Amino acid sequence: MEANKIRVQLIKSTIGVIPKHRATVRALGLRRLNKCRDHLATPNIKGMIRQVAYLLKVEDL
Repeated sequence: MEANKIRVQLIKSTIGVIPKHRATVRALGLRRLNKCRDHLATPNIKGMIRQVAYLLKVEDL
């Protein structure tokens, strides 16, 4: 059985965003606009995505 994966893309700049949210985006591995990272769909990752969902585009793999 393969674990669920999520693809996360940064679609909005972190300029002007509160520092805690900027740190969360960096922790997800996103550094530049329109870059994608694949993550396992763990509760930790889902919570991080929920916190900064207004900056991201998320799709299931």
